[in-house]
Amino acid sequence: MKVHECVSFMLVVEGMVLLEKRSELKKTDPGLTAIPGGHIEAGENQEQALFRELKEELGVLPEEYSFLCSLFHPTNELQLIHYYLISSWQGDLQTLEADEIDWYRFDSAPLGIGADKIALTEYRRVSNFFR
Repeated sequence: MKVHECVSFMLVVEGMVLLEKRSELKKTDPGLTAIPGGHIEAGENQEQALFRELKEELGVLPEEYSFLCSLFHPTNELQLIHYYLISSWQGDLQTLEADEIDWYRFDSAPLGIGADKIALTEYRRVSNFFR
C-alpha cells in the first residue's frame, strides 16, 4: 500500500488551537473538523510543504515553528502526517480552502480525525518544551 505523506500545522495561542471545518467536497475526510494541512508534493521536503500549505490554506507564513510528531492516518488512503507547531506567523489568517476556521480550547476541540486527537494530546504532554 502506498503511503501519502502530509503536513499538518497547529497554530496555538494562549491555550487555543486553530481548527478547520473541511469542505464537504474534499475527497479525504469531508466535513470533519481537523488540524489544517495537506499533502507533500513530489520533490518537496516537509518544510517546503509546510510553508506552501500554510500559504494556500490560511494565507500566512510561519515565523517560528517546531516539529511535533508523525502519525499514520488511515482514511481513503494511508497518510503519514507530520505535525508542526506554529507559534508565530506573518499575515492575517484567512479561510482559503476550508469551509471555516475557528479557535478552540484544547480540552473542547471537536476533532474528527483520530491522528489529530493524538497530536493535540502529544502537544499538551510536551508543551513545556515549546516555551
